Amino acid sequence: MPFMASSSPSSSPPLPPRVRVAAYVIRRHPSPALLVFDQPAFPEAGPQVPAGGVAPGEDPERAVLREVAEETGLTGARVVRRIAVDGRPHPETGQPRLTTYLLLDAPPEGPEEWEHRVDGDGSDTGMRFVCRFVPLPLAHPLADAQDAHLRRVDPRWAAPGEAAGRPDEARPLS
Repeated sequence: MPFMASSSPSSSPPLPPRVRVAAYVIRRHPSPALLVFDQPAFPEAGPQVPAGGVAPGEDPERAVLREVAEETGLTGARVVRRIAVDGRPHPETGQPRLTTYLLLDAPPEGPEEWEHRVDGDGSDTGMRFVCRFVPLPLAHPLADAQDAHLRRVDPRWAAPGEAAGRPDEARPLS
């Protein structure tokens, strides 16, 4: 009897991963600090780094600078390098994601904390974010394990408990 593939209507092809970027924006003076933000409308989301989707044909370096500007208003950051590509799915929906983490240097001048309303044409347009630079190493892990790759930049920057008990489906790029 020949092999026949199942043509069950209940099985659908897997979704392609959503291609994203995430930014580790570091201000180095007077001591290293990471740019994070909170969403007052969604306090349960917790602190996070600027991150978002990559448009078709857009390279990760351009996308990460756009996301940083849209979500925080910060301009003048400089991309240093790619750190890792992370394949963890969305924590709530399970949607496949492929996130490139990039290291950026922040301009040395500017406030330590500010509010920003999101610009752009995405689903977060108009949202209010409270942005701030927090000292490294982090005192607490970030939302969605976004701090998981800080140790690839500097091993001293890993948050307490960051290395244990969290999935690490990532490929280092350095």
